[in-house]
Amino acid sequence: MKDIQKEIEKLRKEIRLNNYRYYVLNEPSVSDYEYDQMLNKLIKLEKAHPEMITSDSPSQRVGGEPAREFPTVNHEVPMLSLGNTYSREELEDFEKRIKTLLPEADIQFVTELKFDGIAVSLIYHNGSLVQGATRGDGERGDDITPNIRTIRSIPLTLFQKKGLPTDIEVRGEVYMPKKEFNRLNREQEVKGDRIFANPRNATAGTLKLQDPKIVARRPLYFSAYFLRIIDNESALAGMRSTHLENLHLLRELGLPVSRQVALCRTMWDVLDFCSDWEEKREDLPYEIDGIVIKVNDLQQQAELGSTAKSPRWAIAYKFKAKQATTVLRAIHLQVGRTGTVTPVAVLEPVFLAGSTISRATLHNEYEIRRKDIREGDTVLIEKGGDVIPKVVKVILDKRPEKSKPFHMPDKCPVCSGPLIRTEGEAAVRCENIACPAQVHRRIEHFASRGAMDIEGLGDALILQLVENRLIADYGDLYRLKKEEIAELERMGQKSAQNLIEAIHESKRQALDRVIFALGIRYVGSTVAVVLADYFGSIDSLKNASQSELDTIDGVGPTIAESIVQFFGQKHNLEVIEKLKQAGVCMAEERRSRRGGIFDGKMFVLTGALDRMTRQAASELIESEGGKVTSSVSGNTDYVLVGQNPGSKYQKAQDLGVALIDEDTFISMLEKSKKKKFPRDSQLAIEI
Repeated sequence: MKDIQKEIEKLRKEIRLNNYRYYVLNEPSVSDYEYDQMLNKLIKLEKAHPEMITSDSPSQRVGGEPAREFPTVNHEVPMLSLGNTYSREELEDFEKRIKTLLPEADIQFVTELKFDGIAVSLIYHNGSLVQGATRGDGERGDDITPNIRTIRSIPLTLFQKKGLPTDIEVRGEVYMPKKEFNRLNREQEVKGDRIFANPRNATAGTLKLQDPKIVARRPLYFSAYFLRIIDNESALAGMRSTHLENLHLLRELGLPVSRQVALCRTMWDVLDFCSDWEEKREDLPYEIDGIVIKVNDLQQQAELGSTAKSPRWAIAYKFKAKQATTVLRAIHLQVGRTGTVTPVAVLEPVFLAGSTISRATLHNEYEIRRKDIREGDTVLIEKGGDVIPKVVKVILDKRPEKSKPFHMPDKCPVCSGPLIRTEGEAAVRCENIACPAQVHRRIEHFASRGAMDIEGLGDALILQLVENRLIADYGDLYRLKKEEIAELERMGQKSAQNLIEAIHESKRQALDRVIFALGIRYVGSTVAVVLADYFGSIDSLKNASQSELDTIDGVGPTIAESIVQFFGQKHNLEVIEKLKQAGVCMAEERRSRRGGIFDGKMFVLTGALDRMTRQAASELIESEGGKVTSSVSGNTDYVLVGQNPGSKYQKAQDLGVALIDEDTFISMLEKSKKKKFPRDSQLAIEI
């Protein structure tokens, strides 16, 4: 048995080393056939001796059953987006801003290719991969660990490094090479499946798949660009003080890092790098849409900090969009989930920036009028940010003689319901929630985790229910029968019973969740809580006047008008009546959020908290009568400071706003609730 164990360990080590040589060094030392033989031998040995299988074995990349949905992950340090710049002048302005903030510093920049892929976060504990998550909205993403494990360029186990802390976070881009993308599309076409528009869309669609076995068959790669020490930042302080040293360390740990990186001592060097790669981008085996420029010194990065959306020490230089001319055959109207009607140009197909373009957004009626776009026109199109096609202008000297200006109809092109335009807005909307074009997405929103939370009711199943005419709106969910569901593809008696139980359970959701689930434009989860607290029932909310709604703190005229319009539609009232008849919560005792320890106090949160998520902290503040805002001002009473606080911390100090840490915050809660909370408790649950 000892000999078998040694053989297994030897094979694992050789496979990991070959992965490193192939994906990191780009110097493969064995053929694909030899590699497959090693892996197959390992799988056979582990199959014969299952007690020797470990979770980080190269044989365990694919495993488990398809997930029903992805759990949510809270990013301890937000995954901020980069500010964009498109010209030499804007890059020079970026440099000036940095030198204004750090007037005495010697600033050097690192330039990297901006992969056109999907940003992900990887967490390693004791050198082993334990979590992979999408960026999501920057604060929260999806836990897609089973899918991440299938990507061979992502090591399941890092190379050992002396002094490496227990927990580290690695961020990078998952992408699909051009050659592999074209091969995948050919396979999709042969099978009669959906063809992807570009490699980024193919990557995003693959990572969202709930079956890791399918993901494993897709050609995804990874490139790391960020390292964060979670548990002891000072542990590696002697090893690296710059971003460039971080990139070298990532490579030493076994992670693939782009080799197209340069240290630039002046902005002229940065501009040369950008110009050089803008010309050579087509020669790369993968898509890029620009260059990322970062301040190299990590201490300078910390001093520069971030805004609410972007780091001040980094920026993206986006390449000029590629353009082409073609004929606009027709203007079609597309109805979105919330009823927004968007005009779309149907084009004579034209190849542009790696994909064939046959449709482009026209945004709204005002934009069409401004550019005087008509059916039959020859138009100049471009890929904005190399992703979304748009019409730039009309080639007027090629316009047909009998062309006519476009006019937006007054009825929905799908359900013939009235189209409504809110004063001051360019968009028009169909407010009928039973409109067939909106049904699928509205039901998806209704059943989502933050709304009615109907487990098992995913996108594919909703499509089947709609296409089989079992439901026409979300009110029909409560009329479904087990026998009907069981007959659908990939369903059965057990799955059907589980869904019926989940739908029944959703009737108990609180009133604010029901209000949010209705899908009223501009009414998010926070506003829904305000409305539930104020009115106490759907009927009271339905009968409220716009002037009354407008006076409620947190609502305002735009939301008030949207609510009145929603309840003014006959179709919507009919669907709400279905919910009422089904026994969905339509009223509850009005909750008072006044009188708590934070009554009337304004809070701002910055940095990562240890014992709760920032969302949980926000809910606790609101439960005690306080209010959470996103920016620090003279009206702010407290700034709750966690680990690695951003620029809000400095602004609070400048304004003299009270700063409190998590322990102080918890002590205030304990005083209010007259109870102690154990140090190791998870307060998001405990409180």
